[in-house]
Amino acid sequence: MTLQHDSGLGDSNYRIAVYIANRPPLEPYRSTQDLSPLVLDELTTIGQQCGNGWRKVFNVYAKLLYALNPAHFDFSTLEPSWQLYRDKHLLQSHSQTALLFSPPVFTPKHQTIHLVIGRTYAKSLLASGQLNSNLHWLDDEFGIDHQQRLIVCPYFDYRQLSNIKIERLALLMAQLMEAEVNNALGNPALF
Repeated sequence: MTLQHDSGLGDSNYRIAVYIANRPPLEPYRSTQDLSPLVLDELTTIGQQCGNGWRKVFNVYAKLLYALNPAHFDFSTLEPSWQLYRDKHLLQSHSQTALLFSPPVFTPKHQTIHLVIGRTYAKSLLASGQLNSNLHWLDDEFGIDHQQRLIVCPYFDYRQLSNIKIERLALLMAQLMEAEVNNALGNPALF
């Protein structure tokens, strides 16, 4: 039996893992089996060559990171805007971020938050046995598994994950971080 490893774009020491059903339709991304950090301007190149949908994914990812509480995540302290953060840090080496084309594999990695983007993708992973989770659906768009530190959220697109929903997702991520802090202090979180 071989162990599955991460396939996608970003830092192997990620704290935020975003799982997406599709890949950029461009080599080497279309066929990569590894997790590779992007280099400066590579994200812009993907957006230019693969279309507006990919630009939206990267923009929403950066906006989400920028909305996170700096007490838990320092993404918003690195640059004065989410646009500069996106261009200079997102999915690059030492960014602590990943966009994964492979299904989630939960390891004892501390402080990693897993985001499966798109309810349809999450349901297909559950149905195929590629996602082993006890998801609690909060509504038609958001699901959470506190033990696995997993959140299912709308796809990273402006209409599906609007600014209001980005704020909601940031709050859910903060709850997971608070729960970990409370557990480390011996105060189990109440959900």
